[in-house]
Amino acid sequence: MRIQPTTLEGDFVRLEPLSEIHKPGLEAAIRDGELWKLNVTMVPHPDDLDAFIQRAADEQALGEGLVFATIEKAAGAVAGSTRFMHTDHANKRTEIGFTFLGKSWQRTRINTEAKLLMLTHAFEVLEMNRVEFLTDFLNDVSRTAIARLGAKQEGTLRRHMIMRDGRVRDSVVFSIIKDDWDAVKQDLTQKLKARITTD
Repeated sequence: MRIQPTTLEGDFVRLEPLSEIHKPGLEAAIRDGELWKLNVTMVPHPDDLDAFIQRAADEQALGEGLVFATIEKAAGAVAGSTRFMHTDHANKRTEIGFTFLGKSWQRTRINTEAKLLMLTHAFEVLEMNRVEFLTDFLNDVSRTAIARLGAKQEGTLRRHMIMRDGRVRDSVVFSIIKDDWDAVKQDLTQKLKARITTD
């Protein structure tokens, strides 16, 4: 089994499989807020986007991941990127992660709708039993945003990753499972209607 390239589209956002055509827009989004300087994320430096896009293609070729360019529909602009990753088809689980948005699109409905689209695809098309989210223990903004999606915090993976600056990161694990999905979907749909953001 493999995750097939697909475009996911809502009212405000379109998630397109990442390719070379998205590079200029992605570079602009990363420069908007100098996202590569955040020490609690792994956002690539604009100079490293060729390698970032190639790794995305490699993950897709293995069928275990799908990297998206996040497009803000009204302006037709690349707002950032997000992905399915570490997919285990045999056990019907995947991870949503490596999400980043340019500063201009943070605290808008972009992230909320993007996550709704991805979760809908995961549970209703890919028929997953579990979707995971991992984030840096020190990244309070990300932890709050994931919880606002309706994900449940499960624990901490101690000394889980080495960050670019050499710091050894503890990662907090969240999940949404199939049993949660109906309630989570309803809540995210209502948040979008009420213009409540999840980030």
